[in-house]
Amino acid sequence: MRPERLFGVMLALLVLFGLPVASAAQTPSSPVEAAAPLPLEAYGALPSLELVQLSPAGQRLAFISVADEQRRLILMDLVALAPLANVAVGEAKVRDLQWLGEDRILVVTTETQAARTLGVEETEFAAGQVYNVSTGRVVPLLTTTRGMFPALLSHVTVVPGEGRPDILVRAFSTERPQRVDLYRVDPDSGRARVTDTMFPETTDFVFDPLTDRTVARSEYQSRTGDWSLLIRNEDGNFRKVWETVAPIDLPSLLGLGVNGDSVIIGVDRPDLDPAEGEPGQFFEVDLKTAEWQSLRFGFRARSLWFHPSTGRLVGAVGLEGDLPTYTFVDPEAQRLWDTARATLPDLAPTLLSWSEDYRKAILFTSGTGDSGTYYLLDLDAGALNAIGAAYQEIGPDRVAPIQPVTYAAADGLEIHGYLTLPPGVETPQGLPLIVLAHGGPAARDVLGFDWWAQAIASRGYAVLQPNFRGSTGYGRDFLEAGYGEWGRKMQTDLSDGVRWLAGQGVIDPARVCIVGASYGGYAALAGPTLDRGVYRCAVSVNGVSDLRRMVDREARMRAEDENAAVRYWNRFMGAERLGDRSLDERSPSRLAEQADAPILLIHGRDDTVVPVEQSRLMAQALRRAGKPVELVELDGEDHWLSRSSTRLQMLTALMAFLLEHNPPD
Repeated sequence: MRPERLFGVMLALLVLFGLPVASAAQTPSSPVEAAAPLPLEAYGALPSLELVQLSPAGQRLAFISVADEQRRLILMDLVALAPLANVAVGEAKVRDLQWLGEDRILVVTTETQAARTLGVEETEFAAGQVYNVSTGRVVPLLTTTRGMFPALLSHVTVVPGEGRPDILVRAFSTERPQRVDLYRVDPDSGRARVTDTMFPETTDFVFDPLTDRTVARSEYQSRTGDWSLLIRNEDGNFRKVWETVAPIDLPSLLGLGVNGDSVIIGVDRPDLDPAEGEPGQFFEVDLKTAEWQSLRFGFRARSLWFHPSTGRLVGAVGLEGDLPTYTFVDPEAQRLWDTARATLPDLAPTLLSWSEDYRKAILFTSGTGDSGTYYLLDLDAGALNAIGAAYQEIGPDRVAPIQPVTYAAADGLEIHGYLTLPPGVETPQGLPLIVLAHGGPAARDVLGFDWWAQAIASRGYAVLQPNFRGSTGYGRDFLEAGYGEWGRKMQTDLSDGVRWLAGQGVIDPARVCIVGASYGGYAALAGPTLDRGVYRCAVSVNGVSDLRRMVDREARMRAEDENAAVRYWNRFMGAERLGDRSLDERSPSRLAEQADAPILLIHGRDDTVVPVEQSRLMAQALRRAGKPVELVELDGEDHWLSRSSTRLQMLTALMAFLLEHNPPD
């Protein structure tokens, strides 16, 4: 099968809606034009096309289009090749789209707000609205039921029905205080009724659409760390079939097994692991016998895929080297993936959505020469159609080349990462370098287009993104190697990469700065204060500067000195207990006098993960110490840089700072 392009009716529809077409349809820039970098707006803008979803029958397409801050829900009929809807969403932050059958689609948005009835000062709450294709109505969920707090407090389960599907979600009602029960919501009215009573200690549930009832749930006592699995008996009551003490790493109740007679749990069970090989992460528990069985997929699975209608396990996704790979139980689903990989062999596609008969799928690619392209794969038509581009203004010749790299840390641990070179540089030598540290820290960077790294590279810098110890995706031992290493080996893993690139002659070790967000923001601050002599400047975005104060906040937010969040941070940070003053020795705001490079602090005022206080503390400490510092606060911005205007504000401040303190020429 060879790729085809929709330069016919589909393209006309995209143009009619004023939407971006696929990057392959762009005209390459001339050599003269390519010499001048694109404006930062091209990188700071939100993706102009995102959340592309196929309807269950594969006959309709939905996605969000973004222009400036304005989002629109676009629906298309793939059979008639005709527009169905163009609905203004406004500036709301759209986090998810989910089809409810063929005629309705759920739009999930989030907003930063307080909920004192729930004991929450401020967090990012999710809300749901259903658009009905037939009536053109938009129905907000939960708002028409008395006493309901209109927030979705769990994942959403769609229950198919003859006339229309229902939505299952946990929610809070002042009529039923102290509980977050499971409600069945009518998508045409938004009204909710209790379908299953749940209590504060209930952490998750598995619902079987075929039997129309909850078949399993989990419970957790945060103070003690006791986690329990409960399975419903035939008489309707729940029985506890397994329990463990999980002070930090909570098991996850994920969904139904392949045949619907078991549930899948993500958990660390060394007692069930084989003597050799990578330990199992996912297990199947029989609903009748409560027997456990390890699930194996031939690779280290990162996540599992479940059928959207039946809720049953259909496959797993992982990485082969740096490329995504999938395996499926259903041979038709496997054929779909094998065709996708064979059709785009050099572009490393990822699967985003598919029809229930596995005959159509939405694919996404990005990387060198590709700022992000969405495709519709149609097995019946034997065609691969480009739907649109994520970053329309960043054409193929504007995407800086990205390559995997591997180097040894000081203690010999192998570190993987990615090096992005400035556009047009074929033989790198003596380049200025920006170390871009990822957040988490239990996360990782992947091979693909990164708007932040690309923006920096476009200005003449090489960009190194190391997956330092403590990152996910490299096995349990690699993750655990990061425990207690904030400001220690997790930090020197970054500067070891600088030294390796310098030894290769790729970069000039005298022209290096460090940048990062969230945990990466902490790493950026720890560079000049804890790992000194490496960086000419540092930029922290939404970063942590005072470790002890950060952990204390987690305790206050949950009104418990002992809880899983506190234990998690103490383990990664290396603290023995809440209030451990040894954390001060690795807190940049308490080491401001040691800073040996100028620092730029950027922070969203609506950040509910790392409060803006953390950057203000750092700025105050640096000023008291007489050290060069700048602080930029982003109005209305959250932890994830969800607004294009503040993304651009961040990039503008970042690049001005880098050009001043580490000019590329």
